[in-house]
Amino acid sequence: MNNIEFAYPAFFYAFLLLPLMAAFYIWKGRRNTAAMTLSGFENLDERVGSVRIWLRHSLFVIRLLVVGLIIVVLARPQSSNNWEQVTTEGIDIVLCMDVSGSMRAMDFKPNRLEASKNVGIEFVNAREDDRFGLVVFAGESFTQCPMTTDRAVVVNFLKDIDFGVIEDGTAIGMGLATAVNRIKESKAKSKVIILLTDGVNNRGDIGPVTAAEIAASYGIRVYTIGVGSKGNAPIPVQDMFGRTVTRNMPVEIDEEVLRNIAEKTDGAYFRATNNNKLREIYQQIDKLEKTRMDVKQFSKKKEEYFPFLLTAMLLLLLEILLRYTLFRIIP
Repeated sequence: MNNIEFAYPAFFYAFLLLPLMAAFYIWKGRRNTAAMTLSGFENLDERVGSVRIWLRHSLFVIRLLVVGLIIVVLARPQSSNNWEQVTTEGIDIVLCMDVSGSMRAMDFKPNRLEASKNVGIEFVNAREDDRFGLVVFAGESFTQCPMTTDRAVVVNFLKDIDFGVIEDGTAIGMGLATAVNRIKESKAKSKVIILLTDGVNNRGDIGPVTAAEIAASYGIRVYTIGVGSKGNAPIPVQDMFGRTVTRNMPVEIDEEVLRNIAEKTDGAYFRATNNNKLREIYQQIDKLEKTRMDVKQFSKKKEEYFPFLLTAMLLLLLEILLRYTLFRIIP
């Protein structure tokens, strides 16, 4: 809320001049007033002259107002905001993404991996105050991007994710463990992993539930997303002649394990069956995961003397006009 302050409040002592000016005006008026009786004017209504005389005192009142406003201008009024509590949102988030061969399935457009990358980029760009990291996994796992506040870097790493970089398979536990290792030392009030997969854990030395227990011990919340339509999904594969053909393959997602991971870490499990549903899930996570950190802010000071100066100038102009028109003294 705006509040008026004064840069030079010492000038307010000048207000002591106003009663002195008033006293001098009264003294001078009495001294210059002389009673005079003129023959023939005894029956003239005294009110005609008295009203005009009293109105002349308004010139002095205007002069006092002008002086008072000038004193306020000299004191330099400024507006500023009080110190106030505001909130900003900022957490540490690791995107843990499955890049196994089954992510080529085309039940998402153009396929599961590309859809996941595009929605992930939208999610990163929408959260300006967060730190992000990126872990990918298939038969093994590795850190694609360490924790950073540079969203452009994270987006570029997301765009670079592709198939064939690591051995095929689905090591959900290893991917989650790598993500935990990346974020466990974070000092943020909220640490989050978004684990996205379309399969069943079949590789790795660490099981998904074990990795979830490790995450829980570090206060890390895990949101799990199962990616894939119901029933069968078209997947491009190579036939015996090396040609790429599309075949319908059953969608197998270990939803029970993903739910278990989410429950152990106080997170939530989501199932995405198409691009729009996946986008809605990220929007849901965005709303759920907002850590509020109290900060203080103070706006810059703004000079507020101009209205007082303008009023003083207008009043001074009014006094001059009245003095030389309505209350003009003819010698």
